[in-house]
Amino acid sequence: MKQETVEKWELFRELLQKIHGYGEAVALMNWDLRTGAPRKGAETRAATIGLLSTEAFKLQTSAEMGEYLAYLNQPSILNELDDVKRRMVLDVQEEYDRSVKIPPQKFREYTELTAHSETMWEDFKENSDFAGFEPYLTQIVEKTQEFIDYWGPKATRYDTLLHMYEPDLTVEKLDQVFGQLRNRLVPLVEAVAAAKNKPEAPFLDQLFDTGQQAKFSRLLLEQIGYDFEAGRIDETVHPFQTTLNHGDVRITTSYKQDDVTSAIFSSLHEGGHALYEQNVSPELAGSPLGQGTSMGIHESQSRFWENFVGRSLQFWQRYFGELQQHFPEQLKDVTPESFFRGINRVENSLIRIEADELTYNLHIIIRYEIEKLLFNEALPVSELPKVWNEKYRDYLGLTPPNDGLGVLQDVHWSGGLFGYFPSYALGNMYAAQIANTLRKELPQFEGFIADGNFLPIKEWLTDKIYKYGKSRKPSEIILAVTGEELNPDYLADYLEQKFKSIYGI
Repeated sequence: MKQETVEKWELFRELLQKIHGYGEAVALMNWDLRTGAPRKGAETRAATIGLLSTEAFKLQTSAEMGEYLAYLNQPSILNELDDVKRRMVLDVQEEYDRSVKIPPQKFREYTELTAHSETMWEDFKENSDFAGFEPYLTQIVEKTQEFIDYWGPKATRYDTLLHMYEPDLTVEKLDQVFGQLRNRLVPLVEAVAAAKNKPEAPFLDQLFDTGQQAKFSRLLLEQIGYDFEAGRIDETVHPFQTTLNHGDVRITTSYKQDDVTSAIFSSLHEGGHALYEQNVSPELAGSPLGQGTSMGIHESQSRFWENFVGRSLQFWQRYFGELQQHFPEQLKDVTPESFFRGINRVENSLIRIEADELTYNLHIIIRYEIEKLLFNEALPVSELPKVWNEKYRDYLGLTPPNDGLGVLQDVHWSGGLFGYFPSYALGNMYAAQIANTLRKELPQFEGFIADGNFLPIKEWLTDKIYKYGKSRKPSEIILAVTGEELNPDYLADYLEQKFKSIYGI
């Protein structure tokens, strides 16, 4: 690079580092809010988060940033940059073009609102109080609609939100892949429901000490390769993973005394997210590319470790003995095979994060359809409980007894994460497609799991996905790894094979 370009690049990176520093502080405060910060300080904390987020936002949309981008985006200058630097400039430019349209005061109001709303949501959920939560959610939807107007709606208003989490994804494409998946899964769900060989799992209907659950969850995280010197695990109402920096990738889980599997699988799920973040190439650390490329690819990794590894027979042939040691009375007469069958029971349920693999995608389709109604059809927020209950009755034959088990069960909307939910189903599809290739290239895959040897699997995923961070788009990742674009048939094939075997169909 010529000297002027070198100098501009250094100044550009310094500005990005300053923005990243604000982001780390905000992430730490958000983590603290959701892991035990005093409730009386929540409103003031939300204001502080809003203040710091707005300062970062101002830097991101500053004249200084605009000047650097105008210089670096000149075709002759872009050609001087290597592929990673070029992708970084284009990524920052896209974010700049989107953010510069939002007035800083509007951004601050929104950030303060969502930070406070997330904290208050815990109480409203606990008390099944949608009426109390409704004013917060109404404001969040209104402000999001306002932001869509600033950004400029795409084919539909909801397309604009989808793009934030999965670049270039559209309602048209999502309707197609969801429809294709639904057509394969509905007959399978019906066949499973009619099967005579249903798993029995009375051993799960007991009380399990949460302290022992915490020890076992930590053991599993260590086994799959989560680096506790670069992270930690804490307890919260709704499990999540957050990255403060390349050396501080945190996860949380939720321990339920009457459900030993909840913490196990939420820990593996969030651990999958964390493995992705901990293994991004160090050269991308602290930059906009030093993170997962999209929420769909991110969810593919959480679902891969939770389901393709953690719900496999080989996994429990290896780790059931350890679980039994933590709960000798509850599990004394249980075999790894019966435990495997028990945790893979297919049952229509009200709670998304506790759903089995087969019906899980129906929970996502419900949320997807509701979000489309909110933003494309202007569904009033006050109608959400009614619509939610109707869709659960239609799709799963269940009606929530209260809003805490219904429309209030997820934290996402309280934080303004509209357009995020489809990522979970996309993640399932990506995971199945990636796992199909992994099995071909690592034929010992199941043997590695049975031996508790996850290093070759983690190294393969690092080489194919993790190390690239956001320097490759999701469409580029899935094509490079599997040789084809997203194909929902891989997930349907996997689910058919697994559940026909378990249910003897």
